[in-house]
Amino acid sequence: MKRVVSISLGSSTRNKKAEIEILGEKFIIERIGTDGDLKKAVEMIKELDGKVDAFGMGGIDLYLSAGNKRYVIRDALPLKNAAKITPIVDGSGLKNTLERRVIKYIQQKGIVDLRGKKVLITSAMDRYGMAKAFEEEGASLIIGDLMFALNVPIPLHSLRLVYFLSFIIVPVVVRLPFEMIYPTGEKQLKMDSKKYERFYKEADIIAGDFLFIKRFMPEDLKGKVIVTNTVTPEDVETLRQRGVEILITTTPNINGRSFGTNVMEGVLVAIAGKKQEEMTTKDYEELLDKIGFEPRVEYLQKKGG
Repeated sequence: MKRVVSISLGSSTRNKKAEIEILGEKFIIERIGTDGDLKKAVEMIKELDGKVDAFGMGGIDLYLSAGNKRYVIRDALPLKNAAKITPIVDGSGLKNTLERRVIKYIQQKGIVDLRGKKVLITSAMDRYGMAKAFEEEGASLIIGDLMFALNVPIPLHSLRLVYFLSFIIVPVVVRLPFEMIYPTGEKQLKMDSKKYERFYKEADIIAGDFLFIKRFMPEDLKGKVIVTNTVTPEDVETLRQRGVEILITTTPNINGRSFGTNVMEGVLVAIAGKKQEEMTTKDYEELLDKIGFEPRVEYLQKKGG
């Protein structure tokens, strides 16, 4: 039996452990939150190093990209360096493969006709593959990188502009304390439903990291489609109560929970027996084809409800 553990800087209230079988092999997958305590996360990784098959790095990315160049996030280095034996991944491999495939799947299966839809994507720099796939399927984008990560209330509408801005912004952002650009620990539980309400209302689809979505989520989301990753049963109920029509998670439903891309990438790396830096796009694509991962699609409103 293989074991994949995601050590997250996020809230421990979102912890989960599950057992699944993939390609005939049993996996225990687990998410452990450290409530924003980087030192505790490093200690956990050191303690489990060599005892598990793969680590996921949750609540923080290892890299941000500007064009074809990747920059290491400074605060993520202690986590990466703590794993001397076990491979450690941050989900970036799946963001550029699985998530792009999911958007194509939505259109091809007729789940949502994306042509002409307005999509609020919380961060295109974090999920460029997803954003690009939406654009290729005929959607128009409301890009929230400046709003959600840097607290600058200016939406963008061009991936070309995001691409060029990334060369200016990314080298600066990776040096900032990560908690300044992404909610960690108890900050993951705080919400401001009014701040960017008009952009949520303008969009037909809200897509991206769930904690970014949740942070500024309005009370009224009637008829909206959410495309995201990690959601708990409590998150799903919140979305239902706010009127969300369809919830789509890019990772599958496992025991009532959609785990993060870092966890599922850890599973793929454990199957492949490689480290993250050895994995190629072709490796991910071939494994995804073999496993047959399908997104979770949940219709949250009963007819007449």
